Parts: sequence; structure tokens; C-alpha cells
Amino acid sequence: MKTIKLYISIAMVLIAYASCTTKQSETITNAKDYESFFNTTNQTAIKNTQTKIKFWNSKIKEDSLQILALRSVAKEYEHLFSITGDIDYVLKSEQALKKSSEVAAIDKENYLLTLAQNYITQHQFQKADSVAKAAYEVNNNNISKMVLFDIAMELGKYKEAKEYLAAIQNPSDYNFLIRLAKWEDYKGNLDSTIRNMEKARAIAESGNKKNLKLWVYTNLADYYGHAGRIEDSYHYYLKALEIDSGNTYAMKGIAWIVYSFEKNPKEALRIVDAIMERTSNPDLYLFKAELAEYMGDQKQKEINLNLFLSKVANPAYGVMYHQHLATVLAEEYQSYSEALDYMQLELQNRPTPMTYDLMAYILHLKGEHPEALKIAMTHVKGQTYEPTALLHLAQIYKSNQLKDEMSKLVSELKESSYELGPVTSTIVAQL
Repeated sequence: MKTIKLYISIAMVLIAYASCTTKQSETITNAKDYESFFNTTNQTAIKNTQTKIKFWNSKIKEDSLQILALRSVAKEYEHLFSITGDIDYVLKSEQALKKSSEVAAIDKENYLLTLAQNYITQHQFQKADSVAKAAYEVNNNNISKMVLFDIAMELGKYKEAKEYLAAIQNPSDYNFLIRLAKWEDYKGNLDSTIRNMEKARAIAESGNKKNLKLWVYTNLADYYGHAGRIEDSYHYYLKALEIDSGNTYAMKGIAWIVYSFEKNPKEALRIVDAIMERTSNPDLYLFKAELAEYMGDQKQKEINLNLFLSKVANPAYGVMYHQHLATVLAEEYQSYSEALDYMQLELQNRPTPMTYDLMAYILHLKGEHPEALKIAMTHVKGQTYEPTALLHLAQIYKSNQLKDEMSKLVSELKESSYELGPVTSTIVAQL
């Protein structure tokens, strides 16, 4: 989902907009399709995983070189994180992976690559890059190149990413195809992105590999949504839930369809509340805040914003929510200096077009319009096709009296109303 846009000044407009559009919206979801997943409990999975962790920890002593135990316990901590959203499990996994990668004599590169993937989860991309390159020095195999491609894309090192992608080229390989799809998405070629993801889906299904199918189904669902194929998107979120009934990402995707396409925020809120009964992802509070704003409930919006801020104040999250924090601080509290401090750190960690976009946008909100335009023209325009970035660019154009340039983007943005969501689409309509 996209970064939440929260404007108090348009609350009354949104109330009127919601009352009109709800009646006009087409309904493609059916609560009977997904309600059964509400009752899915993760307690059994948590208990089983904790039992495994206890077993593997019993094999590890302070001075132990028990590589298998360290690697296994790290894997189980990652599994617990995926179930619960508790960030502490990621940090515990990191500790085990660091120890195992230090002492490993055989397959050292695999331990390093797993550690790099842990750093990706934490959004510590510079650390991930360093560790993955150390793995590449040990063994420059395709797995190393794949992880380095993933990191290069996160860091905005697109030339590097293209070279790694060319080095692993194999049109019949699942791992190559999903990365080619990501590359095509970055280039703005949605049709090619979907074609490659569909090829990857066929490979996953032919091998009946559960984890591969789950990943490709949720990603295909996202891309179908971007392409306006909402029924297909819904279908694949449901297929993902058939594999993993507790998959919060798929449930969140359905909630977005119910909200953004069907204009039914109450049902979307019911889905989000069901998700939050078993996971603690902070961004869900932002989703609830947007739903509250759309329904004209300022009190609930403020409650959820405060819950988000309280949640991400936990130092364990590190830099993971800096961009969300910067957006909320700038839009809701006009704390521009603090927001820009976060963005300076983000640019050091992840200097991508989207990071520069948010920096430019906050400067725009602060009233530094020429500086915002300078950054946007240098680092954003023509370098990303994300609707959120295009909206910010349109707003920056408007504040710099570049009305012709703004008008061209507005036409394009109107076609991205589903991705942006009703709150943000109202902002587009006011440009």
C-alpha cells in the first residue's frame, strides 16, 4: 500500500465524497470468501515455533560453535516475526546469524547472505550491501548475485542492478523472472511486469512449491491491482489465503480493495481489526487513521496516529519507519525540521528516487518551493513512475506556477485513483 496521506483541511470534502461514491462503487468482494480466515489463530504456530527455538537454544552454549543450531534458531525467529510482526524476533535472528557467519568454515557465503536478508528486513540496506558483497567474495554464485540485485534496487543503484540481472539471465528460472518483473516495474513497464510474474507463477505451480506460490500470488495480486484488474487481484489474494490462512499481507490487500475500490471503509476497518488481533505491524495504525479520515472521524484518526507514533518509538525498529514518520510529522504536525532530519538519514541509507521525492515533498510543505522543485527535477522526474511521487511532483509544479506541467500529471493521476486511495484522490481532484 502507498504511504498514507492525511489532510485535516479536506475532512468535510471527504465526507461528501464518501457518501456519493459509496453508492456508485462496484462490489466484487464477498465477506463469505474471507471471513473464515478471521478465526485463524496463530497461537498454535507460535507455540510450535517457540518449542523449536527452545530445543535449538539448548544446543547452543556461550562458547559454542554449533552452526546448525544457530542457523536453525535464526530461521525460527524469522518465522515468529512473520507470524506476529514482533520486531524483537528479527533482532534475535540477527544475533544468531552474525555469530554463525563469523564462525562458519563451510558454506560461509550462505550464512552471510541470510544475514544480508535480515538487514533488508530491517531496512539497513548499507549493511546488507556490505555483507552480501562479502558473501560474493567467498562465492560469486547466482544466489549471491540475486541478493545483490535485490539490495541494489533498494539502494537505487540501478546500473549495478542491471548488471547483476544480466548475469543471472535464465527465462525458465523462477528467481530470475521475479527479479526481471521487479526491474520492469521500476522502468514503468507494467504489462511486462505482469507477464514475467505470470511465467514465474506457472513455474511455482508446476513444482507445487508452497512458499513460491504464496509469494507470487500476493505480488501478482498487487500488480493486477495497479493494472486496474481488481477482480484478478482479489482472486489471487484469496488464493494466497488458501495456502496460508494467516497471511496478513493478503488480508490487508483485500481490505484495500474494499476501501479503495468499493468505497466501504467500515468493512475495510473490520478486516484491519481482524488482522491486528494477531499481528503488531505499526503501519496498520496508519491504515486505520486513513479509514477514520475518510469516514470523517477526526478523533479516531488522531488516536491511531498517536498509536503509530508510540509504536515506532521503540528503538528496536531502527530506521524501518523513518519515511512514514517523516510524512506524519510533516503533514499532521508541521514538524518540518524533525521530518527533514529523518529524511537526511534516509538519503544516507537509501538514496532512491522515492526517498528524494519525500524530501522534496516535505520541503514543499515547509514552503521552500524552489528547493523542492530543484530536488524533484534532479532526482525524481523521469526516474520513478509511482503515483505517490507523481502526485508530489504535481503539487510541487503547482507551487512553482508550472501549471502546464502540473496538468499533464493530473490527467495521469486520475487513472491511479485505486492505488492512491480515496483520501489522496480527493487531493488530486483539488489540484
